Amino acid sequence: LVGCIGGVGVFLLETGLTVSLRISDDDFSYSFYTLRLLFSSWSTFAQWMLPLVLAVLLRMLTTFIGRMAREGGAAARWNQLVFPVYFVIIPILFYIVVFAGRMDLAKLRKDGWLFDLSPSGGSDSGGGDGDHWYAFYEYFDLNLIHFTPLWATLPTQFALLFFNVLPPPLNVPALSVSLNEDVDTDKELVSHGYSNLLAGVLGTVPNYLVYVNTLLFYRVGGTTRVSGFLLALATLGLLMMGTGPIAYIPIPVVSALIFVLGIDLVKEALWDTRHRVNRTEYITIASIMVAMTVWDFVKGVLWGIVVSCFFFVVSNSQRRSIRALHTGDTAISTVRRPSSQKAYIREVSKQTTILRLQGFLFFGTITQVESTIRSLISPPPGSSSWPRHPIRFLVLDLTLVYGVDMSAAEAFVRIQRLLAARYVTLVFCGLDADDNIGRALRSVDVLGMEGVELFRTFGDAMEWTENAYLRAWFRSLGVRNLKEGHVGVGVEVGPREFSRVNGGGDRIVGDEDSGDGAVEDEFSALSPRREHLSNAANNTLVSEFLSQAPVIREEPYPTLIRCFSSFEDFDVEKFRPLVPYLKRMSLPTGTVLWKQGDMPDGLYFIETGILRASYKFTNSAYPMANVNGSSESPVGAPGVGDGIFDSGIDESMVPGVLAGELTTLSNLPRNATAVVERDAVLWKLTSESLAELEEKEPRVASEFTRLVVKSAKIDYDTLLSALASRH
Repeated sequence: LVGCIGGVGVFLLETGLTVSLRISDDDFSYSFYTLRLLFSSWSTFAQWMLPLVLAVLLRMLTTFIGRMAREGGAAARWNQLVFPVYFVIIPILFYIVVFAGRMDLAKLRKDGWLFDLSPSGGSDSGGGDGDHWYAFYEYFDLNLIHFTPLWATLPTQFALLFFNVLPPPLNVPALSVSLNEDVDTDKELVSHGYSNLLAGVLGTVPNYLVYVNTLLFYRVGGTTRVSGFLLALATLGLLMMGTGPIAYIPIPVVSALIFVLGIDLVKEALWDTRHRVNRTEYITIASIMVAMTVWDFVKGVLWGIVVSCFFFVVSNSQRRSIRALHTGDTAISTVRRPSSQKAYIREVSKQTTILRLQGFLFFGTITQVESTIRSLISPPPGSSSWPRHPIRFLVLDLTLVYGVDMSAAEAFVRIQRLLAARYVTLVFCGLDADDNIGRALRSVDVLGMEGVELFRTFGDAMEWTENAYLRAWFRSLGVRNLKEGHVGVGVEVGPREFSRVNGGGDRIVGDEDSGDGAVEDEFSALSPRREHLSNAANNTLVSEFLSQAPVIREEPYPTLIRCFSSFEDFDVEKFRPLVPYLKRMSLPTGTVLWKQGDMPDGLYFIETGILRASYKFTNSAYPMANVNGSSESPVGAPGVGDGIFDSGIDESMVPGVLAGELTTLSNLPRNATAVVERDAVLWKLTSESLAELEEKEPRVASEFTRLVVKSAKIDYDTLLSALASRH
């Protein structure tokens, strides 16, 4: 738009010269002949230099008064009158000089100081050929109409229609920029269409939005509907009067008006933007102006589109497509787990590398992604980065990616082959298989390859990788039934993967055919990854496994041990008085324990099963879609809340953790909605039972409250860390 504005400005400067020199636009060219014509005589030199000087003086005057108007005072009221008053005074001064010098109007018209509209070129009257403005209606004769030429000239008619529709989308935004006002292009197009429809019915010339005329009208104060109607009435008056009065308008006045508009537009395009745009954009603006000057307006616009697209590709290829690169220990999931499992996951998740991508991935930006992954997977010879930082999962978060072209999709195929050679699982997240990015990836069959997983949200992807690490460890111990927890530890590792959108469908994490055998094999093969997993498990899960070997197998003692023993020694005898206050509950899938905003009725210990808490924030009334086009599910549905634009977050709770503890202790409304995700067995301590325990067993109640607060603090730190990692 700025380039087009500058191009129009150069065209106006050319028009000012052609009007002053009394030559046609076709005769004007950038040549030595034109340069010689400008200085051919003192009279010719004065005819174009005088209006140019008048235009420069007006610009200096308006700049000075505009500065005073910004400071306040009387100048603010007269600022818009400077322009019209200036061009009223100049003709008056012109005719004062003419009459004072007793100059002949016919000679002035012949010498090029006044417009000559007579066919002979020498009439003093300055009149036209005598035809009335409505004379063209005399050519309308239905008996003389032949429809065959109408069909034969349809291509020309469509071309004229196109060029009639083209100015509003170009000129309206340009006017918006020049006037610093918000203009509705759609509204202007509709008005343009209605006016042209009416013009066609009445058989008159079409409406055409002239940028220069509109800009001039606005700058002299024509900013209201009333001023527009007054202009229409004045134009109608000129139409009735004919072209006779034009013969008495001094040419320098018209040339000065054209020059001042041209200077303004060129200044706006070249001078005002010199510190506001970068070098590439400035070159684009200048090249559009040159193209419009050398060729014509339409070719200049097309050239501007081509150049802008070229520089857009170049500039976007230089932008970082990788928003962040970190390991899984800094971006854990929102699953609430026993502390020992969280410690194990935080350590082994260092084998999970996360690449958060952004923008549009095409041949210019995907190279950075591919080279980064190659440097992670295939370090230089002699480097110790792989033994020290092995990778098991590579998670690519595409939440902020709004498009993938074919070359980028093919690059993901190469990346997958590279990862497969090192037994690294590629995990896509932040997209759906049916959105535009998913279709691009499916077109190259990368989503159907072995060792590739796809999840709708980043949280589900991280949850799946964490569950894979846990399954691998427990299976290495020979624990095959991961759903019931018979061994006394929280081995039910995760909820149903509703947001897994390829391959596994709705398979439950923990199924023996869930495809994580490669992780399990790491415990039976000598490798840096195996050694890291084994050491992490020995330092965290093994100690819990041994310490939680239940002395008392009767519930709820094993559940209480799982909840508290991972961060503090748990004395069973000390908490025996607590057990009678606990109520066992067996709840089927889909049961709503409480809703957000409900008053608390107690806290829960999870023996088996899965609970899911959905936090809905205050701004959730205005949901937003992901940038890649996938729609957002309602809050409370699985997978909601993992994009940075989402207004909610989900938290899964597995066996061996507490639920609803903080709101119960504080007696404040529930801050989430809790639903049974998988058939669960819970132990409930009601608010009344807790109050009775505090009254009858104050020491036990005090120690129990301390442990609950400690556990809640650890769990909420995990939740906050997961929320922070989303951004």
